[in-house]
Amino acid sequence: MKKSIFRSLILVAATIAMVGCSKSTGRTLTSATGSIYECLVVIDDQPLTQEQINEVAKHSLVNEASGYTKPIASLYDLVEAVMGADMPCMPQVEPYFRVNKVTTTQFDDLFKPTRNILFVDINPQKYTQLKAKVSNDYWSTPQAICRIQSPSEEEFVSYWLEHGEEIREWFVNQEIKRQTKFYRASTNKAARAILQQQGYDMLIPEDYMLIMDTVLSGATTYSLRNPITVAPEVRLMWCCNNKGSMRRDLVVYTYPYTDDKTFTIDYLNDKRDAVLSRVVSASVEGSYMGTEYKVMPPQLRSIIVQEDEQCTEIRGLWKIINGEAMGGPYVSHTRLDQVNGRVVTAEAFIYAAGQKKRNALRQAEAILYTLSLPQDSIE
Repeated sequence: MKKSIFRSLILVAATIAMVGCSKSTGRTLTSATGSIYECLVVIDDQPLTQEQINEVAKHSLVNEASGYTKPIASLYDLVEAVMGADMPCMPQVEPYFRVNKVTTTQFDDLFKPTRNILFVDINPQKYTQLKAKVSNDYWSTPQAICRIQSPSEEEFVSYWLEHGEEIREWFVNQEIKRQTKFYRASTNKAARAILQQQGYDMLIPEDYMLIMDTVLSGATTYSLRNPITVAPEVRLMWCCNNKGSMRRDLVVYTYPYTDDKTFTIDYLNDKRDAVLSRVVSASVEGSYMGTEYKVMPPQLRSIIVQEDEQCTEIRGLWKIINGEAMGGPYVSHTRLDQVNGRVVTAEAFIYAAGQKKRNALRQAEAILYTLSLPQDSIE
């Protein structure tokens, strides 16, 4: 099933308009200000009514384990609770976005170059129906802007409760696109050549060192749940960026598609344990990488990559078994090579003891979006 990530952002009573960038005007744009995964919200804040607060409470925007502890009592609180929600499957609380707020009168030339801007404009004199519009590179580059125009607070609250997460996902995808564009400038040609020999490609950055290119088959390994045999044959490539105080690893492994249950969370988790326990270990003899299932179980969802191609994403935590207290977050993309009948999994995992990991994981995750199978093309 093919669909664009933002195509579902449609209301019965609201028109979604996709607005292109204004590069055709020939204007020279300044460089965007602000850090990655920061968002400026331009809003004239108003308190929620008790009825609206009750409506918000039904949606459980903030779960009990969340680091977001503010009561949702105003329009901005409602926006922040979504944009600043906890990222899933992280070892410590880190939000999707760091969110800042200004009013419409405060929004001046100082703020216009901000890289991510969400406008909330509620005005019954100007609007008769709710509309959401997105644009890129209007005042600066790279820049992503979403404008929500509503004739009433009630319509905005209902709209945001239903589609706020989709808008947050759109901003996330803009950051990922910026990162993948950056990777095109300099890639590891040797690692890419290994993938290209198999009919694949990926924009692996030049600062990721090739560690391993191997074939696994025949041996029985153990996950935290089941003994598993690595069969049929698995081809694996492993690259690593170990510069500085943070380590970023990237693995790509493929195997024949033989089971219609392949794209389920249990199958893919067991396959991950079977494969990575064979190649990733720590300094203690007998140690190996495993997946954390109890504290924070992995989460699966379907996403869209390349040209509307379906991809299975899993986020979770990894840890070292029978060894040092090591672990961190990981994210994987699994797709079917329709031409050769093989399953392809690309995974990024991070180790950074005592450090925030969101930005590093997102930057490594962006590499996964460049994975190209025979049915795709990389520009």
